[in-house]
Amino acid sequence: MTVGAGISVSDGKLTVYGNCILRDVHDYVVITPASSGLGDALINGAFIGVRSDQKGSRRVFPVGKLEELRFMCLFRHKFWWMTQWMGASGKDIPFETQFLVVEVCDDTHLDEGSKDEAEQSITYAVFLPILEGDFRAVLQGNEQNEMEICLESGDPAVDKFEGSHLVFVAAGSDPYDVITNSVKTVEKHLQTFSHREKKKMPDILNWFGWCTWDAFYTNVTAEGLKQGLDSLEKGGTPPKFVIIDDGWQSVGMDPTGIEFRSDYTANFADRLIHIKENHKFQKNGKEGHRVDDPALGLRYVVSEMKERHPLKYVYVWHAITGYWGGVKPGITEMERYEPKLVHPISSPGVQSNDYCEVLQSITMNGVGLVNPEKIFDFYNDLHSYLASAGIDGVKVDAQSIVETLGAGHGGRVKLTRKFYQALEASISSNFHDNGIIACMSHNTDSLYSAKSAAVMRASDDFFPRDPASHTIHIASVAYNTIFNGEFMQPDWDMFHSLHPMAEYHGAARAVGGCAIYVSSDKPGQHDFNLLKKLVLPDGSVLRAKLPGRPTRDCLFSDPVRDGKSLLKIWNLNDFTGVIGVFNCQGAGWCGVRKKMVSLDEQPGIITGFVRARDVNYLPQVAENGWTGDSILYSHRGGEVRYLPKNASMSVTLRPREYEVFTVVPVKALSNGAKFAPIGLMKMVNSGGAIKELIYEYEKTTTISLKVRGCGLFGAFSSTQPQRIMVDSQEVEFEYEGGCGLVTIALRVHEEGQYLWNIVIEL
Repeated sequence: MTVGAGISVSDGKLTVYGNCILRDVHDYVVITPASSGLGDALINGAFIGVRSDQKGSRRVFPVGKLEELRFMCLFRHKFWWMTQWMGASGKDIPFETQFLVVEVCDDTHLDEGSKDEAEQSITYAVFLPILEGDFRAVLQGNEQNEMEICLESGDPAVDKFEGSHLVFVAAGSDPYDVITNSVKTVEKHLQTFSHREKKKMPDILNWFGWCTWDAFYTNVTAEGLKQGLDSLEKGGTPPKFVIIDDGWQSVGMDPTGIEFRSDYTANFADRLIHIKENHKFQKNGKEGHRVDDPALGLRYVVSEMKERHPLKYVYVWHAITGYWGGVKPGITEMERYEPKLVHPISSPGVQSNDYCEVLQSITMNGVGLVNPEKIFDFYNDLHSYLASAGIDGVKVDAQSIVETLGAGHGGRVKLTRKFYQALEASISSNFHDNGIIACMSHNTDSLYSAKSAAVMRASDDFFPRDPASHTIHIASVAYNTIFNGEFMQPDWDMFHSLHPMAEYHGAARAVGGCAIYVSSDKPGQHDFNLLKKLVLPDGSVLRAKLPGRPTRDCLFSDPVRDGKSLLKIWNLNDFTGVIGVFNCQGAGWCGVRKKMVSLDEQPGIITGFVRARDVNYLPQVAENGWTGDSILYSHRGGEVRYLPKNASMSVTLRPREYEVFTVVPVKALSNGAKFAPIGLMKMVNSGGAIKELIYEYEKTTTISLKVRGCGLFGAFSSTQPQRIMVDSQEVEFEYEGGCGLVTIALRVHEEGQYLWNIVIEL
């Protein structure tokens, strides 16, 4: 049977363009062609399902054998989070795999000396296990190298399934296009979520921010907020948003509860006992005493912050169930939401990958679960109170916990969708900039239920005191974004600017297309020289346009374990590309110990290469008639290099080192000159400053640009400019004939987000 133009199942084989991906496919496996509704954008897609009379709330179905084909998958190594895993056979597929891409090569292009041709001939086959009815599918492998579909409802009473649309599979020559179009096809099929491109992005993404977590943990106070904001403002990098993390709510533990605190964190046995803030966020508040006057509560704290500081947005934290232990039953303040104590039941697949102490504590103490029929009332009461106090959005944490509470409520999929619909409806009613950050939400129950939430934390936390965590963090976010970035814009988490790995983290965020925000061990501990490479004086950031993802040649290499590969992350600006290169070797997930560990205490120096075409969509921002020649500017090295089409540039990095390259298509001008604008050369994402670029040919060849920010602006020109004008005033410039670099100085403008008008005459 042929499905689409390139996918077929016959003689026990699932093939793509004639290349076999799965062998010994079982007879009960069924294939249903997909209708993408995207015109010709996706024609090679189908749904994999099974014919079965079996009943059960959890079933496992082997599909076929995957052997000697490289793949990269994303799986839940922790209950809350995903990370990447590379393999070449079915037995390498971990439990709880939610995304998988397989490399299918045309053998005729694998001869030595034809690497470029081989790369162009690769077909990428994408497998997306999805939701069907009340069941959720994931992939896993067995010892016979079979890819298996694991199907779960999360409720023993929900045991019947249709089984025809469990996994979507598609193929094509551009991996990013295949993944995007696959998710869009599943979007059309399920009609329960929306693709990232349809969502309103909250404005906090475009500004620098501060989060209270590492500075105070749950000991955060209103006074601590003042200290933190003062220190950043005095250093010349004023935050425009602040996230008041865990520690502001009114919580308490049951008399019979068993306290559990992980390192520097909350008591996971606590439950929410009141909608309003605790005494630390009330004027002259005292522990054990509640102030009823709203003007003396959170509203007072927020209004004072916004009056004293140039803040645009204030967000606060809460868990999806209210608090880690939910909402406390049996108290007057919460009785209207009808909470009941329930005990989470986690999936065997999750249990196989991770022993989560937090989840164990919550399971032991139980969750005060709001009646699902009252969950909108709960969210709306909470959010409307916060909005009345001047709060602009919320970070909603611990979202995956809902999947464990589905028994008696129709299962994990139904309960998650009900909670998400209520949550998003409340956000829409109360926070008009779509003010929500989803967190600890890497299960597909949540992803395939998110209609409007547009920002999500992309990996496990930034852990300042764990030396092994930093390279893991960068790699996990980048690979997770291949999938998660189709649903929401990734949030790379806060980081410390005064830290041995600060520049490494800052560079990753500069290419990640994400918000940039920091925390610290205590207020005042910041490296302002680093922050000024990321943040402009008006508090805005030069954010790249897309979710930052690994380059094609990194998709199946292993930049944390193989000892030889660098991680390259690409993104786009309006007129340039950007590539971050990181040596991430030495630490990763250990399948035996079921945790992230240091794999090599002394990883080596690695040499790799960068090319203009590493920026996958660079032709989209190039001028018509682009020949493929490019300028590469290295942020740390300060080197300007002209690269002809398909040429490469070597890069050598020590362990835990990085480099960032601005990649600019070269424009061949009518007078024979060549030109390429680089941007603000001291900023990590230099090219993000260029907001308009026009080439004009009259008496002289002129290049007109609009540029945001201040500092040293640079461009490549094969000939020395005749003159340069900034806002109609001629300015001095420097020209280095050897490399073609022309530079001018832009002052700090008193008007925020001002666009300088630059005209260069050649």
